[in-house]
Formats: sequence, C-alpha cells, structure tokens
Amino acid sequence: MNITDVRVKKFNGQNRLKAIAAITIDECFVVHELRIIDGKAGLFVAMPSRKMPNGEFKDVAHPINQETRNTIEAAVIEAYNLLGDE
Repeated sequence: MNITDVRVKKFNGQNRLKAIAAITIDECFVVHELRIIDGKAGLFVAMPSRKMPNGEFKDVAHPINQETRNTIEAAVIEAYNLLGDE
C-alpha cells in the first residue's frame, strides 16, 4: 500500500481538533474525514466515524493492522506539519 496523496485542512482555535485530512491510496482509493487531534501524548489521527443511535462512535473505515495505521498516521501528520502556521 502506498499513500499517493494527502490533503489537510487546518483549523485555528482552541479546540483539540487541529485539522481534517483525506488520503489517496495507490492513486485509486480515497479516504476522507481523517481527524488530526491534539491528545495527551501529542498529535494522533482518528479514523472516519459516525455516531450510533446509542451515542457511541463507530469507525467507518480503519486499518486492520498496526503497521498500516502507523503508515497512515505518519503520512498525515507529516503533511500537517509541512503546512506550518497557515
């Protein structure tokens, strides 16, 4: 799997949500609505999710293994950091 494009939209403000991202995988599949969140241990990437009737959130799409999650998170956070303080 190759992440061939990452698009990030930063948000200014005091919220923990720092940006929304979309990734393209192998130039043929796009995943939208990845959230970059400022957590207790630093930035992390939350997968797209939806709110269920019971109030819990359930991922709509997510990696199946830690290696893939690490690859996605590294690419998204790198793209976020390259934006600087826009």
